[in-house]
Amino acid sequence: MVRERELVIIGGGAAGLSAAVRAREQGIRDILVIERSARLGGILRQCIHNGFGIHRYGEDLTGVEFAERAAGEVVRAGIDCMLETFAIGMTRDKVITVVNPTQGRVEIRAGAVILAMGCRERSRGALMIPGRRLAGVITAGTAQRYLNLDGYLPGKRVVILGSGDIGLIMARQFVLEGAKVEHVVEIMPCSSGLARNIAQCIEDFSIPISYNSTVAAIHGRGRVEYVTVAKVDENRLPIPGSEFTIPCDTLLISAGLIPENELTKAAGIVLSAATKGAVVDDTLMTSQEGVFSCGNVLHVHDLVDFVSLEGARAGENAAHYLKKAGLKSKKKGSTESAEKDWIAVEEGFGVNAAVPQKLCRDGNTIVEMMFRPRGRYFNCTVCVDADGVCVKRIKKRVLTQGEMCSFALERRLFAQAEKVVIRLEV
Repeated sequence: MVRERELVIIGGGAAGLSAAVRAREQGIRDILVIERSARLGGILRQCIHNGFGIHRYGEDLTGVEFAERAAGEVVRAGIDCMLETFAIGMTRDKVITVVNPTQGRVEIRAGAVILAMGCRERSRGALMIPGRRLAGVITAGTAQRYLNLDGYLPGKRVVILGSGDIGLIMARQFVLEGAKVEHVVEIMPCSSGLARNIAQCIEDFSIPISYNSTVAAIHGRGRVEYVTVAKVDENRLPIPGSEFTIPCDTLLISAGLIPENELTKAAGIVLSAATKGAVVDDTLMTSQEGVFSCGNVLHVHDLVDFVSLEGARAGENAAHYLKKAGLKSKKKGSTESAEKDWIAVEEGFGVNAAVPQKLCRDGNTIVEMMFRPRGRYFNCTVCVDADGVCVKRIKKRVLTQGEMCSFALERRLFAQAEKVVIRLEV
């Protein structure tokens, strides 16, 4: 038998929890959160460092504290949660198939769905690093779990491939735990992490870092014993003759995150090549009617505060959608509304992974926009063009790949346009 729920949220991390609370505040009573872990909070449960909550709660919290606060809001609101539950499928008419240890296989039909499954790390296989399959090659998030949840130090001499934020934070934590971080190797000319993490986790501990470099090979018998590092050319391929070796017992991979969109793909939802998440309009609705996406499953964020705030927007918009759908169903002879009139958003010079990718002509006065810069730019201007005419200019002192750029856009500026382009002037 298929169970009926008004709003189903897949994912009980920062985005999903915020979406649930905001939807309840908007008057939606029948809400179900599906979470695969035994506790709410997602990846935040293994983040013992601070730096969370400044924007969301006005306090400097650890990840664990942030998770406790967000989970507490859901519990106090009386929102239903299915823990240790995996969503394994979703149809185009919003029937979600889940499995858990106590109830087995369950099918749930939702009036609206919010996708908030988060993201995963790129593995060694995704990077195609040559060498044997040795012990001691792990992702930064796995090492974080070993240290913070299991109390296990996974290595004593560490090389870190990539300068993503988790890897930078783990570099500091390894040093504080008594291990030695031999080197950080980054294939790009600058770090992909936040500037504060480079300063506080690498520079403050005098950890050497090589840019425009990669791990060309992994060596050892049974476990990693050393790695070969090489400089890369403009195509990011190792340059012969530039190699040098670094002794180590652990290679930590921190080479970026990928939205967990297998469920999204299975539902036939259109994905963006730039963000690897769903294509959404400014209500965060995907190409599938009544299905919304938010947080790191939509596009990988730099701060969990922004994940949480975006989740709240998704919850509010899903609530508005459900209320409109309810009014339509009560009207005699009601039919589905005509397709929305959307305006395409394109990325110009210096702009990557802009979200949303479509703008509605009608809606709230203000639209929230976000993108990642393609490089590092100083004293630049974010320009918004509507049919080739610049309608908004925003001065920026510094833009880097590691930090997202967000701004508000007044709908009146583009409501009559056919195309909107976001670009940088440097």
